[in-house]
Amino acid sequence: MKALITGGIGFIGTNLADRLLREGNEVILFDNFGRAGVEENLRWLQREHGERARFVQGDVRDLAAVEKAMTGVNAVFHLAAQVAVTTSVVNPQEDFSINAQGTVNVLEAARKQARPPIVLYTSTNKVYGGLEHVSVVERATRYELEGLPYGVSETCPLDFHSPYGCSKGTADQYVHDYHRIYGVPTIVFRMSCIYGPHQFGTEDQGWVAHFALTALKERELTIYGDGKQVRDLLYVEDLVKLMLRACAKIDQTAGQVYNVGGGPENTISVWAELREPLQEIVGNLPKVTYDVARPGDQKIYVSDIRKAKEQLGWAPRVGIFEGLGLMVKAWGADRKRALAR
Repeated sequence: MKALITGGIGFIGTNLADRLLREGNEVILFDNFGRAGVEENLRWLQREHGERARFVQGDVRDLAAVEKAMTGVNAVFHLAAQVAVTTSVVNPQEDFSINAQGTVNVLEAARKQARPPIVLYTSTNKVYGGLEHVSVVERATRYELEGLPYGVSETCPLDFHSPYGCSKGTADQYVHDYHRIYGVPTIVFRMSCIYGPHQFGTEDQGWVAHFALTALKERELTIYGDGKQVRDLLYVEDLVKLMLRACAKIDQTAGQVYNVGGGPENTISVWAELREPLQEIVGNLPKVTYDVARPGDQKIYVSDIRKAKEQLGWAPRVGIFEGLGLMVKAWGADRKRALAR
């Protein structure tokens, strides 16, 4: 396989590129250094794989650059994005230009190829909005979805909420429609919370890594909301396996949308329940303050992953406690850099 990864030196891109390169594939890493710290990921990939980790500096908003990078590839993993709801609220135009226009550029570049490559797009659970139509029950340490034992399925009505939700949702629908209208073999992953090594978690995005790093640094942590909000977590290695399996089965997956996350077996509330395993793994907890919930924040989101399980024979293998330990252990290999982030 010859693969192009947009956002190729970001968190997921780095893990995906490492797997592809270890399996002997040709990989082009397309990135604009838009996220602080990704230079470290590029250095790591180059140390591990040498010149085979081919880097192209570029921006998905530049159609000509995308077309040039895509020439001759078999698969495009479109990961490049503006990823923070808070940033989208402050600057919705830039958010739209990156997430919506940038995705259309990727799709147009693919459509123009003599043989359009697979385009796998990483969308978000935010396309379902606040899930106001779903009954939510409050328990002692978490919220629960009433009547949805398997979580939110792909048939849930779309309800874009926040500029980020709108831009990612717009892109999501363009990717889906480019298969129907133009025959481009596209796949959409509507993803829940992904975590693991090479993630530069911040207060605005990548909250699992952010919480762990804040604890390691012995700094103060702000919890937005009451800390009972529930998410399903998926370790990045399990995500990469699903990505590659979806591409390998493109005759079956082209034009499909999959909700992707840890599913009901891998749920946790963001602080009321996470703090105990975090303390066991890290050894201490940060001082915590609380603030009001942020716009578009769902009290609970759990992915119904039955479609991916049934069609692709896939299931998450790494549980939350194990995954947290693996993430922190990976930082331990270079603790000084991790704490400097």
